[in-house]
Amino acid sequence: MKSGSKLHAGALVACLAACMLPLAASAQTAPPPAAATDDAAQIAQATKKFNAYVDFLNRTLRAEEALDRYKSWVNWATGPTGRERIIYGLYSPYDTKREAEAATNALTAEPLLPDLDAAMREYVAAVSALSPILVAADGYYERKDYKDDAMAQGKVLHAQIVAASGPFLSARAKVDALLRVEKAKADVRRLDALEKREGRSADWQVANVMLRARRVMDLLPSNAKPVVDLAAFHDAMADYAKAVKEFDGYQAAKPNAFSAFGSEPSSLLGKLRDFQEAVERVKGDARRAGGDQLTWIVNDFNMMVTVSQSATIFNK
Repeated sequence: MKSGSKLHAGALVACLAACMLPLAASAQTAPPPAAATDDAAQIAQATKKFNAYVDFLNRTLRAEEALDRYKSWVNWATGPTGRERIIYGLYSPYDTKREAEAATNALTAEPLLPDLDAAMREYVAAVSALSPILVAADGYYERKDYKDDAMAQGKVLHAQIVAASGPFLSARAKVDALLRVEKAKADVRRLDALEKREGRSADWQVANVMLRARRVMDLLPSNAKPVVDLAAFHDAMADYAKAVKEFDGYQAAKPNAFSAFGSEPSSLLGKLRDFQEAVERVKGDARRAGGDQLTWIVNDFNMMVTVSQSATIFNK
């Protein structure tokens, strides 16, 4: 599960901001009504805010990866001793000054989202507290200073890492959950605005399947939550399957509507249904499902994210 879940987490964070069609998805012969203009402005504001938050989450994923590497060899309860069979050390986090500044500025930008904004403020502070400790620890283990001090500083650093990692991981999980909720609301508004403007056009079909696919992806297992909520997963799968069927019907009527994107929704659905059967057999516990299905699912979804951006470009 470790490799698959890491891929899964990264894909979802990235797609929160990426799976979005341009605001001006099609040319219009007359000025849009005031309501449509207001909708577009609000969506643009929300997108800018979400992008700042997602960029910071993506960039700081490195800190979580550093903790995972550290935990792979150290006894978390007792700390390092210097007698471990292999001492891997950890990773140094990336510089996040630019992303942290953008996320901090977004805290007071419209739309104001009190719960999410407060959670992001806590996360920025948690990253600020953890990062210098990880930098110091990475240097300590890279230089193998533990060979000179019998792991004395390693034990000090361990206590600091444990103290700072709890708030970091808690704040990250909270931001991630709240961001998904708010992004889902914004996506629904965006889809509704697109339908009002164009009807169930080619752009709407792409946006619709991406929205439903993302809801399924949100329910896939991870290291932190390896058991799938089967009821919610089945509901999301039924919703996505319905969207894919409508998409395929549109494509059958207009074969050249979607360029390279055309086969992606069905391909992902097929792989998801295989995974659905596998986790159903083990009552949702993906640790017992076996295979590399998650990796292939994430790869397919990542491809969908990429090609969705130009899915209808040849239909303009």
